[in-house]
Amino acid sequence: MSEKLLTLEEATERSKELRQQLNQYAFEYYDEDNPTVEDYIYDRLYTELVQIETTYPELITFDSPTQRVGGKVLKGFEKVTHSVQMYSLNDAFSKEDLLDFDERVQKLAGKPVSYCCELKIDGLAISLKYENGRFVQGATRGDGNVGENITENLKTVKSIPMVLKEPISVEVRGECYMSKQAFAQLNQEREEAGQDVFANPRNAAAGSLRQLDTKIASSRQLNTFLYTVADFGPMKAETQFDALNELSALGFRSNPKKKLCETIEEVWAYIEEFHEKRSELAYEIDGIVIKVNDFDIQDELGFTVKAPRWAIAYKFPPEEAKTIVEEIEWTIGRTGVVTPTAVMSPVRIAGSTVSRASLHNPDFIAMKDIRLNDTVIIYKAGDIIPEVSQVLQEKRVETSVPYQIPTHCPVCNSELVHLDEEVALRCINPKCPAQIKEGLNHFVSRNAMNIDGLGPRVLEQMYDKQLVTDVADLYFLTEEQLMTLEKIKEKAANNIYTAIAASKDNSVERLIFGLGIRHVGAKAAKVVAEHFGDLRTISKASKEEVVALDSMGEIIADSLVTYFQNEEVHELLDELEKAGVNFEYKGIRKEQLAEVESPFKEKTVVLTGKLTHYTREEAKEKIESLGGKVTGSVSKKTDIVVAGEEAGSKLTKAQSLGIEVWDEQQMVTALDNSYIQDDSE
Repeated sequence: MSEKLLTLEEATERSKELRQQLNQYAFEYYDEDNPTVEDYIYDRLYTELVQIETTYPELITFDSPTQRVGGKVLKGFEKVTHSVQMYSLNDAFSKEDLLDFDERVQKLAGKPVSYCCELKIDGLAISLKYENGRFVQGATRGDGNVGENITENLKTVKSIPMVLKEPISVEVRGECYMSKQAFAQLNQEREEAGQDVFANPRNAAAGSLRQLDTKIASSRQLNTFLYTVADFGPMKAETQFDALNELSALGFRSNPKKKLCETIEEVWAYIEEFHEKRSELAYEIDGIVIKVNDFDIQDELGFTVKAPRWAIAYKFPPEEAKTIVEEIEWTIGRTGVVTPTAVMSPVRIAGSTVSRASLHNPDFIAMKDIRLNDTVIIYKAGDIIPEVSQVLQEKRVETSVPYQIPTHCPVCNSELVHLDEEVALRCINPKCPAQIKEGLNHFVSRNAMNIDGLGPRVLEQMYDKQLVTDVADLYFLTEEQLMTLEKIKEKAANNIYTAIAASKDNSVERLIFGLGIRHVGAKAAKVVAEHFGDLRTISKASKEEVVALDSMGEIIADSLVTYFQNEEVHELLDELEKAGVNFEYKGIRKEQLAEVESPFKEKTVVLTGKLTHYTREEAKEKIESLGGKVTGSVSKKTDIVVAGEEAGSKLTKAQSLGIEVWDEQQMVTALDNSYIQDDSE
């Protein structure tokens, strides 16, 4: 936005334009999975809208994207009586159950029927009410007659439209869920913070929607699929299949994997197909919902007390396996959290061999009464994370004794403690070798300083030989010292030395992430780096300044400010600065984007094949620093494919779609010739 202050009239018009653009971009991103603009364009327009609304608060509207970030702290959840009951479904567990269902339906209907088949999303059932196209209320299913009002939390879910594409009054139902990736990320963050983890994505979604602080719900990356209409209002669909299409046309997100089946055999083929494909989906499903497609026939069939006669839910058999707990290992993370892991007899489950499963914390072990040599049933939570489901008590030997939780750190022998009512045990010795080694591993990792050749074994040798005691020591190593390490000869030592030296030039967000500040991930590191510009400025920032940034909550701000209040941290920064490590943000800041001259600006790029001039990560960073976006797969949204040596299927697909293909030299030339205009010239 221009630096000059807009008049109220100008601001009114511009804010209306921005809301329309941003809501359309959000719909394309969250509902259609087909974004038409890059993230930084959305962010730039969003920031402009925030600035206008800050200057003219009276222009903030119900459907403004700025109202989705949460911020309200609720006193509780009031009860909501559903105007139309939210029924549950009867279950089927075999093909015979489905054949019986089909026979009953055909007999009651007195004629052949077709079925609409949909994936059964494993989430939390929700009901959404709209009046004249505006979202007015959202509720949980509850007991089917009475649920809880969770409107404010549902407003933070970006795939739920605040205003429909037509100004109609309607009530719709669907599922609010958490993707497998978001679930795994959330549990990792909670485990590192010493908090209880969620058992599965459904529990995570339900827990997120029942937060009294709406900012927490906003941060949980929830999504929705709408699948039925309770009160049609002026909607015109006469079949379930058409209703799903009409929901999509109104701006709702409905699942595209639906299928219209003319016979129960076609239904069974659909079930078998997705039983095989379920692990490939981005979200968790636990079965298939089968509904009579024709609404007139649904009305004829009616309901029992609890469920419709015209629908049934086929439940997939759980993918479980039996194995034996041979040992429980305790590992210390870089924040001091001590995590137990079950070491088990290898067993095949959900497409892979599993021999280890996290036991999360001592409470988890006690709750399930897990002991050494127990026979247990395991499954994959979210089809990703191996979990112990239950202990088979009947197979336990008579001499079995309860597992004894350690009282002292297995590495440094310091007493383990519980902090701030955490469920996790924590080693609070800052000199604990395990924590220091984990910190070094994190610092050199791909998303941090990205130093090739420094794996855990090499770093462990460095620490044990007292060549390094903190991350700054890495930058004062000599090639001669590196050659004292086991299996490190002259060439390997030179490669490591060169990689360490090259990492000094990284943009500062990598350094911030590498420092391992609690709760500060790679995304948060980039946000603060881009805003403040350099590490010294960041180290002096107040909590209020950090919280004011997009996506920065109080927990991150508290952690960041507290970290830089430590005198030892500033001594470490002095050492890093002395070594010549870059403290500046090298990416394009939002205010610089207009001055970028590059063929990569606002383009989506895919890198494939072997690159020789840059590593894949280096090329990605350079392209993104020039306003481009690098993705991993080729689609119609891709603008440029850079094909290195031995490029395979991605190159073939790009050619079939008519996408522009460059060789590596074209990319290198384009990068060399790109620049940011200097206004002072």
